[in-house]
Amino acid sequence: MHQPKGQFVYDYPRPMVTCDVALFSQKDHKDWHILLIERKNDPFKYYWALPGGFIDMDETLEQSALRELKEETGIHEVGIEQFWTYGDPGRDPRGRVITSLFIGRIDWEHAMDQTKAGDDAANAKWYPIQKLPTLAFDHREVIDHVLSEFPFDSDQI
Repeated sequence: MHQPKGQFVYDYPRPMVTCDVALFSQKDHKDWHILLIERKNDPFKYYWALPGGFIDMDETLEQSALRELKEETGIHEVGIEQFWTYGDPGRDPRGRVITSLFIGRIDWEHAMDQTKAGDDAANAKWYPIQKLPTLAFDHREVIDHVLSEFPFDSDQI
């Protein structure tokens, strides 16, 4: 049942919630790549980041992750699964932000056909996991965490 606006509003501060996606693809069945977007807006304007953003009030976390992925990169019809939640204070200069990270993989040819920057992404690009650019927020630590959990010499991703 949907509650009217204003009911059950509390006086203490509340965090913001985002969803990000770490999407991987293997080029020529050899080198693993990750999809990154170049941010069009501050904070971290022109820095690279994982695709993602703030959830809408009427969507699930997975719906939010898939929507942001499609809006920012053009990628759609891809399977993702929830991997981890990151919420250290100070990870985002806009305030207290907690993000739910989703991970997935996509066929290289399918990725190349669909990848196109949109919404608040100035660019969308596939980077080899061994040659990442300087990243926004705590996204380097997030990607390092994912890479530490999955052996990239197998099909486990």
